[in-house]
Formats: sequence, C-alpha cells, structure tokens
Amino acid sequence: MAHQDSFDHKEAQNQLRRFFAGMPRQIPLLLFSVPDVNAPFTDGIRKVVATIGEVTDQVTLQEYPLDHDFARQRGIIASPTLVFAVDPLDIRWLGAPLGHEIQTFMEALAIIGRGEPGLSEPAAKELAKLDEPRKIKVFVSPSCPYCPQAAVDAIRLAVARPELVSLEIIDIQANPELADRYEAHSVPQIFANDHLIYLGAPSQELLVASLVALEPRSYFIPDSDAEEIDCDLLIVGGGPAGLTAGIYANRSGLKTVVVEKGALGGQIAITPMVENYPGFTQVGGQTLVDILVSHALEYVDIFPGEEVQEIVRGNKFMITTNRRRYQARAVLLATGAAVRHLGVPGEQRLAGRGISYCSTCDGQLFIGKKVIIVGGGDSAVTDALHLHQIGVQVTLVHRRDKLRAQQRLITALEQSSITVMYNTTVVEILGKARVESVRLHDSATGEDFNMAFDGVFIAIGYSPAVDLAESLGAELTPDGYIKRDQGHRTTVPGLYSAGDVEGGAKQIVTAAGQGAEAALAIFEDLVNPYWVDQQSGD
Repeated sequence: MAHQDSFDHKEAQNQLRRFFAGMPRQIPLLLFSVPDVNAPFTDGIRKVVATIGEVTDQVTLQEYPLDHDFARQRGIIASPTLVFAVDPLDIRWLGAPLGHEIQTFMEALAIIGRGEPGLSEPAAKELAKLDEPRKIKVFVSPSCPYCPQAAVDAIRLAVARPELVSLEIIDIQANPELADRYEAHSVPQIFANDHLIYLGAPSQELLVASLVALEPRSYFIPDSDAEEIDCDLLIVGGGPAGLTAGIYANRSGLKTVVVEKGALGGQIAITPMVENYPGFTQVGGQTLVDILVSHALEYVDIFPGEEVQEIVRGNKFMITTNRRRYQARAVLLATGAAVRHLGVPGEQRLAGRGISYCSTCDGQLFIGKKVIIVGGGDSAVTDALHLHQIGVQVTLVHRRDKLRAQQRLITALEQSSITVMYNTTVVEILGKARVESVRLHDSATGEDFNMAFDGVFIAIGYSPAVDLAESLGAELTPDGYIKRDQGHRTTVPGLYSAGDVEGGAKQIVTAAGQGAEAALAIFEDLVNPYWVDQQSGD
C-alpha cells in the first residue's frame, strides 16, 4: 500500500512537471490572511502551492497579514485573499482552491502563466467592443461542479483585457456575509460592476455579451465578415412572424437567413407583460423574445442591426443591406408596423424630452410624476396599467367616447385609480427644454385647455412598413397593408409577407401562425415555382 501511495505521488508530480513545462511567465502569488479566520482555507492555499512548488519554481507564494500596507493599498479586506501578482492583471481569489475549484486554480495558472486567454474568435470579437471598466465578481463553491467553467472564462476575460477587466473569485463558504450582501445563495453567479449579469455557467460568448451589455443575455449572435451570402430564403424582420418563418423554413430544408434592422422581437420586446400567448399564463415580453430568438438560432442565421436598403428581382432576388449583399430565391417581408405619431406641434421638437412611445423603455424615468397616455386600444390601456403599477401618475386621453381595448383590460383600468378623459384630443405639446404641459381639445364642449404634465406617452397604433413591398411593385390593400393570398404570396412572384405588415388581428400568436404558413408555402413554391408556369403560359 505504501509502495502504491509513493507511485501515485510520483505520477502526480510528473503530471505537474508536464503541466508547467515551458511556461514562460512566472506567477508570484500574494496571500493575505488573519490567523484563525477561515484557517482551513488559508491552510488549503498553502498546501496546494507547496505541492506545486515541489515540481516548479514558476509559482511562488508570499504571505502578509491583512493589516499590511500592501493589503490596504489593494483594498483587500477578506481573509484569506489570494492575489495573482502579475502586472497588469488584477485577479484575486477570496477563499481557496479546494474541491472542484482546484481545477479552476490550475487553469488560471496555465492561462496567466502562458498569457494566452484562449477565447473563441466570436468571444474575442465581442470583448473588443468593451470600452468601459468592468469589475467582475464570480461567486463559487468548492462543491459546485459548474463553477470552474464560469470562473475560468472570467479569468480569460481578465487576461485578455487587463486594462478594463478586473476579477474577484469569491468562495461563498469562506465569505458568507459577502454572499448574503449580493444574495448569491446559489452558484455560480456572475456580477459586473455590482450588476448580476449571469446566473449559472454561460458559454464564453454569452458571458462576454452579458459583460459588455452589463445585463443578462440569453443568446449570442456572432458578427459575420461575409460580404455576400447566398440562401434559399431571406426574411426581412426578426419579430414573431419572421422568427417562426425561419424555424419552419429551415426545417423544410431551406437555407434561411433573417435580417432585422431594429430590436429582435419587434413590438414584443417593449411589451411589459404578455398574458395571451398559448402555453404561458403570464410572461414578460423580453423573456418571450429571448425564448423565440434562442429557438430560431437553432435553425437559422440571424443578422441584427442590418437594414435592407434595396431589393432587386431577377433570376434571384439581390438584397443589399447596410452591411452586406444577399442572394435569395425568395424573400419574406415580416417588417411589421411602426408607431404612429400624433403630428401635433411640439411632438417632434420634444421627442425624447418627455415624449415617449415605449412605456417599458422610459416608464422608470417618470415614477412619481404626472403623464398622459394618448390612445384607446390595447397598447394604450396596457401602458397605462403598467405605468400606474410602477408609481407613475397616469391620465388616459382618448378621442372617442369609449375605449377599443379588450374588455379584460378595460375592467382592470376601471378598477384602478387612473383618470380617463374621453372625447379629448391633443392639440399641442408645450415646453422649453422638455414637456411641461399639454394643450387639449374637448370635442364635446369645443373648448381648448392646458394641463400640466411631465410626460406624454403616445400609443395610437402603428403604420405598416411597406416601403420594400412598394419598391418591388407589390400591391397594397385599401388600408395600406400588403395584399396577399392565402399562402401569403404577394402580387410579386417570389415575394411573400407575414405578420402585422398584412394587417389583421396584430397578435403575437397570429403573427407566428402567419410566419409558419408563409414558410410552408414558400417551400412548396420553391420546389415547384408557380411563376415559372405563369411565364410559360404567357
């Protein structure tokens, strides 16, 4: 038995020698501690480093009391704290590499000692966008098998961008008070600048995207350097219609891409709460967007931030965006509808200075203040209820004598203390640097009057985005929406539409259904192009 133990020890030493062989960078470690405070963790550090010291002099350890000047200069207050003292890095460990965290410690030595972050190309490109400092805290535990991935990837970021990224790996068993302060009662949890950016162990790409955005991200879409992309179907629009169409088209065997100039998810992304989507009693709008986008990314390439500038129809459609060119056998327009403006004096001048079209985006700015919401449909009433709930003093203004919203929403409005002004229109929005008051017209009395408000939220509907359809000569309905048949075929062969740009109910579920219908029709048509038969008949 003693012989076997000796053999195992020698084999472990040989493995460590191979691990540190050729490591170009020396790694001085500084240990700050207080006697009898978390002593098992302090002893654990000493034993791990001593074992390493038997096979290499690349890793050294110096110990200091917590009241040493070095500790004060570095702002170190926890015992024990282990500092990787390699300039210009700022990486420290509050606790000790025990249990599963020994893996983290060894990978940290390899990354720091070799100076190679080991980031994937997409993650490195995303990290290059970072232009402000980030202080990362990763809460871990020796018993957590998922923590090493989160901690190691955070180390990679600190090594890749040391001028902007600092890191603390925090053992919750050694630092329970700190864990309580951040409510990090499960691990791993990752904070940046004291904002929770991820709960769990994300991929490198997701971690970097969340770090740059300083908020949790549920999906990562890498940049593409391709100047031209060839596909079967190009979908314009990343809302529920476009994303659903992408899933169904790809599953039918069509190479499909989605381009979106604005926020993925369309109007859902700015909807506070969705209560009528099948399968969800209640779900946040952005949460539903994350689910849809994550699902679609399993099938299609999505190109956010790309605006289609021109579509030319020939043997194939030639599509030009602000980023690149595409060739596609068919095009689906799921371009949705844009918010409508009142068109009154002061609206354009004070836009963004008290005038908003998105209660989710801007509502927090008006807590405790007085605002009006203009409109009488579902969006207006939903916005009114949302703002009221977060503490905004809301008045709803509607030009007619009754609301057009769903009865459930009207009932909720009636049960609130929200004032509703019927038969009232906005004549002018007043203010110097920002909104101060609104001039209103009472159509019942014919009187104009002013009321003081801090903000104006406009929710009077949408205008369909039909510019691309019109540029290709597609016919529109009398209401200004794209004219199409039951297969969502427009009057231009090979050009299809789906979602709010077609008019109709303007519900998430109908948009998704239309996207699925359109994708199936496109697949059938590309197998047997109806326009070829039409040309033959001519």
